[in-house]
Amino acid sequence: MSWDCGLRYMFSVSPVLQPGSMCILHDKEDLSRLEMVQRLAKDGCRFLQSHSKGPERTSEPQSDEGVHVCLRERGHDALVLQRMSSEQPALSASARGGGREEARNRRYMVVSGTPEKILEHLLNDLTLDDDQGTTQGKESDTLLDDFLLTYPVFMSTSDLCQALLGHYCTKRHRGKEDRKEALERKRKVLHMVSQWVALCKDFLREDEHVKLFMKTLCRYVLDDLYEHPALEKDVRELQRLYQLHRRHAVDEYSPQRKSKALFHQLSLRENGLQSRGTQSETKEVLCHVYITIDSYLGMRVHAGILAQELLQAVAERMDVPQGELVLVAVTYPGGRLLLQPQDRVFSDSLRPVGRLHACRKDLGEVLNPFTDNSELQQRTARMLSLNTWDVAVALTNFDWTIFDSMHEQELVYFTFNRHASSSHTVALELLLQRCNEVQLWVMTEVLLCPTLCKRVQLIKKFIKIAAHCKAQRNLHCFFAIILGLNTAAVSRLSQTWEKIPGKFKKLFSELETITDPSLNHKAYRDSFKKMKAPKIPFLPLLLKDITFIHEGNKTFHDNLVNFEKLHMIADTVRLIRQCQKDHMGNGITQKSSSEVRAYIDYLHIIDNQQTLFELSHRLEPRA
Repeated sequence: MSWDCGLRYMFSVSPVLQPGSMCILHDKEDLSRLEMVQRLAKDGCRFLQSHSKGPERTSEPQSDEGVHVCLRERGHDALVLQRMSSEQPALSASARGGGREEARNRRYMVVSGTPEKILEHLLNDLTLDDDQGTTQGKESDTLLDDFLLTYPVFMSTSDLCQALLGHYCTKRHRGKEDRKEALERKRKVLHMVSQWVALCKDFLREDEHVKLFMKTLCRYVLDDLYEHPALEKDVRELQRLYQLHRRHAVDEYSPQRKSKALFHQLSLRENGLQSRGTQSETKEVLCHVYITIDSYLGMRVHAGILAQELLQAVAERMDVPQGELVLVAVTYPGGRLLLQPQDRVFSDSLRPVGRLHACRKDLGEVLNPFTDNSELQQRTARMLSLNTWDVAVALTNFDWTIFDSMHEQELVYFTFNRHASSSHTVALELLLQRCNEVQLWVMTEVLLCPTLCKRVQLIKKFIKIAAHCKAQRNLHCFFAIILGLNTAAVSRLSQTWEKIPGKFKKLFSELETITDPSLNHKAYRDSFKKMKAPKIPFLPLLLKDITFIHEGNKTFHDNLVNFEKLHMIADTVRLIRQCQKDHMGNGITQKSSSEVRAYIDYLHIIDNQQTLFELSHRLEPRA
């Protein structure tokens, strides 16, 4: 059935419509739509409306609230919409019904439905500008954005591609679809595809289903150009999004030759991608190389790094001859894999082949136990010599490189765990890993400082670095440093904290207040709202918000997708986009010294809590 006919009819019926009751037609224009309703009735479809304000229709704005419209197919609910008051502000879930004045004040938001009907409603709800080919009004654009951000929850990318192709190619002959209606339907599909590709950017560029879909769609559009010349603008847009440049003007060739030319361009594009290597090889990842049982080097490396290159970096950092080292991957359950010099450390999923250990060639540990190493004095001196602002800049640049490459949909995939073994959540996982790493780094540096006066200096330094991170709008690293100083192993060092000057204690108390979890982290949320973009949020808290929405609301109601839940999730994940760029499209990257960058890129960390507590009690024994 054609949903747009039914939807436009619903905009004119009375809210008192009940199953089996008479439909009241108020406007003359409604009479022309009666035939559409009769055709719908032959298909076994009927409209139901429920309301909470009584059967009488009033002119007050709040009378629209609570009105639900339900589309049934073959005896089952297929789509449920909620009537919104005309006086309500536009919400993310609001939708526009046509371009007429009467429809502007009668908005419906999707409550639930089958994936197919939600997509069909969304396409019919789009309003295209005759000149621009773009949607009019923010409501439809936001609804489209909600769908594109959250569709992986209820349908695969392959299913979405097939559904869009189906809507583009469908020939509706219930009456006979005229050329204008067919062109409008095709342009709506193409507009949605353009929005999808623009939203996903490189996130789905390597998806084989998307590649095949774009090839097929471009071929269909080129074949339709003779019948619908207005699609020429849409062809240009598709080619612009995929950076395709036609060698010849479109009107010089038949549709068949145009298709061949476009396929040739697509082939060249794919060959070019392959010659430059896969996308994963150009990414940077965080790598942990253990040098003792409970300590590791946290290193930022490119995803295609070889074992020989990684060993060289470890040897330089630890001042050990590279020829004495081998790289061993400890696999589960307890197996050991000796990596050869030309072996790749990371698989295609951007995860290491196992827990990595740098060992001597006799498979012993590289260093003596970390706590007994003679270089501790030099280690502390090096940290104290670094400028705190430069350290904060290096930390922020490190986080920003990852955060700027993160896509909003990573939060959706991470929460719903649809592709746990894929690379859909790489950037998000790296940021979460980095947060934990910085927290452990703060603990390690303080607890490995053997003298009281230098330990006091270190804590003062970390307080200043945290304040600088906040000033640079890096709340992710700011939280990690404050949490590191607040861990039990560090906070119990009473003799050390007593020596901290009063002004630093006051500053730390003010910074600590922002991390206060009371009232659902109100202090942090208020402070974060006041910061202008670009900025880096505290990702664990954002994930907590999404998880609460996910756990507190069902994804499906009676086999229908609970789209109200997905509206809330989309509103939350859009924060990533808002934080990544300011209105000028600028980031927050600043210059930092090479010495500081080298230190921040290779953090020496103890990740064993028992070892950290032993160090803490060794520095200040329990009374």
